[in-house]
Amino acid sequence: MQIQNIIEKTNISLTSARRELLEILIEENKPISYEDIKDKLSMDKATFYRNISKFQEIDIVNCFESNDKKRYYEVQNTPHSHFICNKCNSIECLKDIQYEKLEGYKIIDIIYKGICKNCMSS
Repeated sequence: MQIQNIIEKTNISLTSARRELLEILIEENKPISYEDIKDKLSMDKATFYRNISKFQEIDIVNCFESNDKKRYYEVQNTPHSHFICNKCNSIECLKDIQYEKLEGYKIIDIIYKGICKNCMSS
């Protein structure tokens, strides 16, 4: 998803901090925590969380907490599930797994927890 499409769809102002944050989230193409990208950012922690909060409020970004108690963020393209490994804490997007829609509910994320393929084979 392109930044310009996101901005047009949501009609928010595009500050340099928002552009930078969206570029990183799109480039990573997987759930990331603040700790994963803090060295890439030219903004302080408060600016990061203020903008992430705004992105969540207008449904640009999805977030969830992992086993390591960190919050992970990703650009919300299409709803999909995530798998979190209980051994290595790796997070994997499961875009091919379909889940049922619940009438009257808006499902944003389903999280599966267990042991990943790498940990199972070691």
